[in-house]
Amino acid sequence: MAIIYNEEKKVFHLQAKDTSYVFEILNTGHLGHLYWGKKVKADLDLTHLIREQSRKAFLASEQKELSLDLIPQEYPTYGYTDFRQPAYQVKLENGSNISNLKYLSHEIIAGKERLEGLPATYVEDSSEAETLKVTLFDEVANLKVVLSYTVYQDFDVIARSARFINEGEENINLERALSTSVDFRDADFDFLHLSGAWSRERHVKKRPLEQGLQAIESTRGASSLQQNPFIALTRKDADEHHGEVYGFSFVYSGNFLAQVQVNSYKQTRVTMGINPFDFNWLLEPNETFQTPEAVMVYSDQGLNKMSQTYHKLYRTRLARGKFRDKVRPILINNWEATYFDFDEDKILDIAKDGKELGLELFVLDDGWFGKRDDDSTSLGDWFVDERKLPNGLGSLGKKINDLGMEFGLWFEPEMISPESELYRAHPDWCIHVPNRTRGQARSQLVLDLSREEVCDKVIEMVSDILDSAPITYVKWDMNRNMTQIGSAKLPAQRQRELPHRYMLGLYRILEELTSRFPDILFESCASGGGRFDPGMLYYMPQTWTSDDTDAVERLKIQYGTSMVYPVSSMGAHVSAVPNHQLARVTPLKTRGNVAMFGNFGYELDLTKLTVEEKELVKKQVAEYKEVRELVQQGEFYRLVSPFEGNNDTAWMVVSEDKKEAYVGFYKVLTEPNAPYYTLTLKGLDPEKNYRIKGMDKIYGGDELMYVGLNLPKLFNGAAPSDLDMIGDFQSTIWRLQVIE
Repeated sequence: MAIIYNEEKKVFHLQAKDTSYVFEILNTGHLGHLYWGKKVKADLDLTHLIREQSRKAFLASEQKELSLDLIPQEYPTYGYTDFRQPAYQVKLENGSNISNLKYLSHEIIAGKERLEGLPATYVEDSSEAETLKVTLFDEVANLKVVLSYTVYQDFDVIARSARFINEGEENINLERALSTSVDFRDADFDFLHLSGAWSRERHVKKRPLEQGLQAIESTRGASSLQQNPFIALTRKDADEHHGEVYGFSFVYSGNFLAQVQVNSYKQTRVTMGINPFDFNWLLEPNETFQTPEAVMVYSDQGLNKMSQTYHKLYRTRLARGKFRDKVRPILINNWEATYFDFDEDKILDIAKDGKELGLELFVLDDGWFGKRDDDSTSLGDWFVDERKLPNGLGSLGKKINDLGMEFGLWFEPEMISPESELYRAHPDWCIHVPNRTRGQARSQLVLDLSREEVCDKVIEMVSDILDSAPITYVKWDMNRNMTQIGSAKLPAQRQRELPHRYMLGLYRILEELTSRFPDILFESCASGGGRFDPGMLYYMPQTWTSDDTDAVERLKIQYGTSMVYPVSSMGAHVSAVPNHQLARVTPLKTRGNVAMFGNFGYELDLTKLTVEEKELVKKQVAEYKEVRELVQQGEFYRLVSPFEGNNDTAWMVVSEDKKEAYVGFYKVLTEPNAPYYTLTLKGLDPEKNYRIKGMDKIYGGDELMYVGLNLPKLFNGAAPSDLDMIGDFQSTIWRLQVIE
């Protein structure tokens, strides 16, 4: 059994693969948190972990010395002597904000139920997990809350969510409804998160916990380029491969809050959920509200083990559909080759060269619809621009198919241009506030997906295009965050529901389209990585990692992204130099070696490559075809971090049977008279022998992991070998195979 309830002690013990999570029902009916960490015996009595002096004060529930402020809790309330941040907050019709949830009942079920209208992790068989549902009740507010905890048999994962039910006769306003709250007994942690901006997303940031509040959030209507909905608490001695780590990841694509609070007794509270800022949900009698899911991962083997847990869970039990377990096609995208300036002949010329180089998919990016000659017009007018494509998408798609390539298409369906037929017909369909300026970004506004008729129109327009041509791939973009947040259709008391209703509408659209077109591979994009989150992975198994295609900057972006997200979810392309974002010139070899650790592709004008460059591209494409199953489905190990003052970065992927490995090493700047370095590998079988492709020497797995592999030396004036690295921005890749 994964979940054990001790009726005598009123203790719940949740056991995942190698993890225990324990809490109790206190005599007052509140839930007291006891332990989360390495698996312990199911019959172990941990109730002493709530200190006796705290327990005495707490159990004196009718006396003045009651202090919830000292008690570690499961879903803390506001207004009953706990002065820390609560997990939820309500406003009743009498104006009060006080609530007091107490235990009512519980049930343990096999498997895991779906969250209606929301993305979430899942099971394919009920034996894979168990779920505990604990019902709490506030008898004054007539408010019921059901806390759900799912534990997986094969993962060190606790998945949590909450469902609110108004069982009274008066309205209740939910002003805060977070998905999880965990109280730790100490504050001996560092706070790790993934932060950045456009073109430098998900950089790894780490700082020590201090007394007070530390948080990351988004208020942009999307999970955002600036912060990712993930945090981790790491013990002071923890690193990539050692020490305790607690991860929190939010399966949601909109506004979020991930917050850590340390009180004066050095107790730590972590909360995560929909951002309470500018949020309210009117809960009328008999109505319910379901929070999104928070996925919590424990590791006693450092950050890399935590990441591997997220990777496999999200790759196999969050992503869905035909492409979940399939290798992804190698593509050529025309965006950085042509931008808006193209016609059918130019597209076909690039596609022909792509086919000759071994590429499998041509993706037509922005500019194919309406009167889209720049980014100031036509979003919402999803019909073909016959000036550029006089024969239509169907004809173009067939010609590309006849070359032996698949055909993909770019969309930005959530947006509307004021200069468009759709806006002229429905000016109230955008998010806006009456009598306020409709502020634009990229000359566009955001469609109001809280409205059913708007969602239906998006589904209709996109479906018509997908039915009109042999399309097997969709790049779904979103380039603008929400401002002037208001809906022409929602009543005044529900206006602050708009950002969440928007997400529910988007999820409905994606569920409908991905179900209607199961043979199309959908890729999420939001100005690059602005919505790289677990919520989108539920519908689209891969995401465009960043608009920044510079190989050096991609080292940090892909390294940081790998903290939570599997390699199979990362779009990674080779682009032209000077790079269009940074103007940096890096070798084609290194651009390929970085992009190999993702869903590989090219984003440049293939017709402008030299003969030598085309030969190298052929080799890159051929190699990726040989290793992509390993790269996309193997276990990922981070070896050398670009965030720790290193000039170097290294990572590797190992097959589950440990018979194959693929290692990437990257040096940003050359060093004069450089010392010799070795690189120790991870995840191999110490009892096996390995050969590195292109080398004669055979290495033991133990030698590679404990002694190390000599790194290529920088060219120092003598005649260089093929393995030497000459100049800045150099890299090398090793392919290891077991010698039977």
